[in-house]
Amino acid sequence: MPTRRASVCEAGFYGKGSGRGLLRMRPTIIAVGGFNSNTGKTTLVCELLRALHGWEALKMTRGHYRSCGKDPHACCVSHLLGDEPVIRSGRAQTYAPGKDTGRYWDAGASDVHWAVMTDGQVEAGFRAALARVKAPGVVVEGNSFLRSADADFAVLVARADVLKIKPTARRALPKASALYLSDAGTGLDAMQLERFEEWWRDSGLEEAAPALPRYTRESLSRLVARVEAAHALAV
Repeated sequence: MPTRRASVCEAGFYGKGSGRGLLRMRPTIIAVGGFNSNTGKTTLVCELLRALHGWEALKMTRGHYRSCGKDPHACCVSHLLGDEPVIRSGRAQTYAPGKDTGRYWDAGASDVHWAVMTDGQVEAGFRAALARVKAPGVVVEGNSFLRSADADFAVLVARADVLKIKPTARRALPKASALYLSDAGTGLDAMQLERFEEWWRDSGLEEAAPALPRYTRESLSRLVARVEAAHALAV
């Protein structure tokens, strides 16, 4: 089995001991990003956590120094932003029924981390949160951290009935290992899939990620098997 290589994500992962100490290998990183909001990213993260026993989860949230115009403490993170990324970990700080991080706990995550940062703090926020992970693997929900870090396996989630893609997802496409077509619990029909494939080609996405494997709820077990294989290669 090949020796695991060090990566940029391992900065600061040193244990106690004489001198510099032993290098602590980073956990396997599985990224789950989305073409747009409400594509089913969190649902897929939870499905993976149910299959990957003992793994942790990380929610990456980018914010802006402005309110969305609604209750800032209910739907915005502007009040949490500062000079440094905010990292919350553990059940007491991250569990809230119905929220994404609460759903991670309910799906069986051994620990949950929530990183809140500005666009310019994404790399620092990811590093700080990753340094807290003690499990052999972590499922990370978010696109933006892939600009400065590599995942061992990256899944992008799209809705077959929503034919658009946001810039962060388009930039992440070359790093994607798989595409997951969410059906929001309603199922996928042949016409939807045909329209999606036509849009995929016409939008130039095939050129950015040629022959990207597709998975759906019906083939979820095969996607899990690929994630487990990626983990086996990484350790």
